[in-house]
Parts: sequence; structure tokens; C-alpha cells
Amino acid sequence: MSTAELSPGSQARAFALSALPGALGTVARLTLNTVLIVVPVFLFSTLITFMLGAASGLNPAAGIAGDAATPETIARINGDFGLDKPVWQQYVDWMSSMFSGDLGVSWFSKIPVSQLIGERLAVSASIAGVALVIGLVFGVGLGVLAAVYRGRLLDRLITAYTSVVSTLPPFVISIGLILVFSVWLQWLPSAGYVPPDQDFGRWLSLIIMPAIALSMDVVADIARQLRTGLVAELDQNYVTGAVVRGISPSRILFVHALRNGSGPALSILGMKIPTLIGGAVVMETMFSMPGFGRLAADSALRGDVPIVQGTLVVAIVFVLFCNVVVNIAQSALQPATKRRD
Repeated sequence: MSTAELSPGSQARAFALSALPGALGTVARLTLNTVLIVVPVFLFSTLITFMLGAASGLNPAAGIAGDAATPETIARINGDFGLDKPVWQQYVDWMSSMFSGDLGVSWFSKIPVSQLIGERLAVSASIAGVALVIGLVFGVGLGVLAAVYRGRLLDRLITAYTSVVSTLPPFVISIGLILVFSVWLQWLPSAGYVPPDQDFGRWLSLIIMPAIALSMDVVADIARQLRTGLVAELDQNYVTGAVVRGISPSRILFVHALRNGSGPALSILGMKIPTLIGGAVVMETMFSMPGFGRLAADSALRGDVPIVQGTLVVAIVFVLFCNVVVNIAQSALQPATKRRD
């Protein structure tokens, strides 16, 4: 029986089955390409992280045993932490433990590094996560408005706003927010942290200012890149054809043009994720929050190498994961682009 003789439902099922091998091949290629990129980057990054700690020459024996430590005491402490082994053996042991979720123990508090990071990570995740949401919502909103009203007053205002905001460092914006909302209006607290499960309202009031300060650069860059992509798409022939066929402007904009024109904005988003993580460290310091970044900074000043290495590994994994998500989103948009070719 030919395809033309099948019922509409059977034709749809036949088309889906015929397209399945191609879809599986696309997924397989995407997975393979991701593995070939992410795994070498992860291994190289962790190697550099470990070698920085090894090359620092820091040793816990002096800090634990004190100035009156005997050679026997120092040797015992080094043996407890595995520092008496060759560097390559230390790296192999460290990697083996890391893949099992063990990031070692603090040289001074003897508390597992994974436990310390888990206690502090929620603070940094709150700041960076809320900043990312603000950046996406307002960046997409402003970018769409600027593209729809291109050449008009609203477009010029949005362009001027993004140009100014992108030149301001987050700590400058933080100072302005603290002066306005904490000192003058006294609406928001300027320091501290409360978990959201303990008091959600208090958590939000403490998180919102550092998140806004950190998100402004993301808002500006996403808005500019999205405007550029949408303006280019709205000038394409397929948009003119859709208008002639009577498709609604909102459907043309949000279903077709936005999908095809969001590639540059997604690319810039992948580049901004490490900035959000690094900026969260500054925000934690300015707003006196006991977060992931302050843990890394305090441990570095103290010379607690396992904690510094652990925080760097977690940051590397987070950045790689977010970039994989962005790459998958870009790949999902690619078929829409190819249909115009």
C-alpha cells in the first residue's frame, strides 16, 4: 500500500517513524560532540586546578602542629593527608576520590570539603540563579521591544539604557542600590542571608539587590544581541510571506522570528554564565553573605588547598553544565534555520 492510500493518522505515524532514525542520529552526534568537548576541557581544567595547589608549596603541617613541630610530627601529618606520595600519585588519588564525590577534607577544620561547599553553595546559587532569571526575563523583553519598535523612541531609549548599564561594574550598581533602597528608603536590608525554606520573604529581600546588580550586564547584552538577531530575521523573505498568508504578527514574532533570531543571544548567555559565578563572589563580599565565593577566598588566604581545589572543581562543573545546556538549546534551534536554506 502506498503512502497516499494511508489514512491521515497512518501517514503521520509513518512519517514519524521515517524521521526517527534521523532524529536519533542528530541526538547521537550532539551527544558525541558534547562529550568530545566537555571531557577534555574538564580533565585539563582539573589538572590545572590540582597543579596550582601542588605548586603553591603550602603544607598543613606548620599550621596544625605549630612552630614547635618535630620532623616526626610533620611526616605524620603529611602522611595523613597523602602529601608524602609523588605528585602524580596524589593527582590520581584526588581524581579517583573526586569522581566518587569525595573532594577531600579541610586541612585545618578536618571537615569534608563537599560538606562545607554544600553549606555555602545555596547562597551563591541564589544570587546567580535569581540574577540569571532577571537577566533572561528583562533581556528578552527589552530585546523584543527594541526590535518591534526599531528606529522609534522606545528603541533608542532601550539602546541608550543598555549602553550605559553595560559600562557600569556590578559593585557600582550595588552601592547605588544600597544607598537608595537601604539607606534612604530603608525598604531592603543591606547584609546577611536567610535560607528560603526558613523565611522566603526575608530571603528574597536579602537576595534581590545583589541579584539585580549582577544581572544588569546580562540584561544589556542579551537585549542588544536579541534585538540584532530579531531585526535581521524580520527582514527575511519568509516573514513577508507569512504576512501575505495572513499569519498574525504575534505568531510570526514569537514562533518563527524569535526562534530563528535568538542564536546570538544564546551564545552571549553561555559566555555570561562564568561572569555570574565570578560576580557572585563580589556580591557576597559587598552584602556580607557567607557564600561559596567567600569560602574559596577565605580558604585561599588561609592556605587551605583542598577547599580551594574543591570550589574550583564545582565551579568548573557548573560552567560546563550550563554551556552544554546552551549548546543543546542552540542545536534545537538549528533546524529552524536550515529550513530557510
